[in-house]
Amino acid sequence: MLLHGLLLLLLLLAGTRWLWGQWKVQNLHLPPLAPGFLHFLQPNLPTYLLGLTQKLGPIYRIRLGLQGRLAFCLRMDLDLSLGDYSLTWKAHKKLSRLALMLGMRDSMEPLIEQLTQEFCERMRAQAGTPVTIHKEFSFLTCSIISCLTFGDKVHDSTLVHTIHDCVQDLLEAWNHWSIQILTLIPLLRFLPNPGLQKLKQIQEIRDNIVKQQLKRHKDSLVAGQWKDMIDYMLQGVEKQRDGKDTERLHEGHVHMSVVDLFIGGTETTATTLSWAVAFLLHHPEIQKRLQEELDLKLGPSSQLLYKNRMQLPLLMATIAEVLRLRPVVPLALPHRATRTSSISGYDIPKDTVIIPNIQGANLDEMVWELPSKFWPDRFLEPGKNPRTPSFGCGARVCLGEPLARLELFVVLARLLQAFTLLPPPDGTLPSLQPQPYAGINLLIPPFQVRLQPRNPAPQVLGEKSLTG
Repeated sequence: MLLHGLLLLLLLLAGTRWLWGQWKVQNLHLPPLAPGFLHFLQPNLPTYLLGLTQKLGPIYRIRLGLQGRLAFCLRMDLDLSLGDYSLTWKAHKKLSRLALMLGMRDSMEPLIEQLTQEFCERMRAQAGTPVTIHKEFSFLTCSIISCLTFGDKVHDSTLVHTIHDCVQDLLEAWNHWSIQILTLIPLLRFLPNPGLQKLKQIQEIRDNIVKQQLKRHKDSLVAGQWKDMIDYMLQGVEKQRDGKDTERLHEGHVHMSVVDLFIGGTETTATTLSWAVAFLLHHPEIQKRLQEELDLKLGPSSQLLYKNRMQLPLLMATIAEVLRLRPVVPLALPHRATRTSSISGYDIPKDTVIIPNIQGANLDEMVWELPSKFWPDRFLEPGKNPRTPSFGCGARVCLGEPLARLELFVVLARLLQAFTLLPPPDGTLPSLQPQPYAGINLLIPPFQVRLQPRNPAPQVLGEKSLTG
């Protein structure tokens, strides 16, 4: 009886909410509405939403259940990705960005170079043996984030393995149907849900890892000095306490910055690197041209400097093309209208959630010639193609975009300099279709690649630079 009563209450609340919403918008000129409300459960959601434009036009409405926010499992007040836009949120994002770009400015590129060289040495030890490259990329990107956040000695410990396993467990739990359904009907969280309990347990493990690191850093903090991002952010919070800022940040904001960096900066970059390898396996002629460019511009002992990246135009064009076809965030993070507005003649009521379809923009036939084709040369003609919004847009543009672009540049350059990418012995090429699953990312199906060494192992940070 209790369960029946709860279900009846849910239905009454849903009906009331629907009627209230209909009354509020009855006199507005709104975009067309896609029927149904289970869109979020569609396999390969970004591609599905792109398909709706053929029926409804470039701007349309969808109903993602009764509520589009997951307040039951996210600390929304402290979260950078989904937190409400406010002065505190802006101060929080500014501190995180400064920690990444100013605090790590001098150490970021050498660290990525060092860890990438170590990665290439591990791959050289497995030369000729098919490897599941995504797992290797995933651990590499997790190592980079760990070192930038927790300190440069982290990659010598088991902490990276612990963090990596936790991130993988979180993503697996988050993508389970028992959690996805709560996006559509959040009130179901009050019913027994083993999937939600598991997610909360993994989040507790995650939070304990971060808390231990915060305590370690506070115990060793020296004013005016920092060795990693946590040091920088803790000192930034302390300065705000001593200042006259009305929007005060606290340790909880540092905690959630770390969480966002790990969740947003590990699998996204690893997946983009994996897509790049997959496309190059299908296009060996482009891989050969990339290697010729690297051999001409970058000797075995050369220092790879990101500031000189335009001396490798084909590499930069290839990265741009991979990001266009398989954007890091195919659906941009939700934006909320702060006031009543309009788009292309349609009324947009205040508090409407707007989700730009980045993949749709990247495949727009009105903008791109042969939009579905992998064709890096399209970016070699100056001014012909626009910069892709593959890291999101507006105030919620990806915080880690500069780091991700640096990682893509260094890892792909060193990988193609050291190895020729080959399919496994049976000649099987990876699928170029995203893995069908209920979620917002374009996951690549698992595949293996053989890494055939090309040259002797390059020296780390040699004397000669890319400009030499």
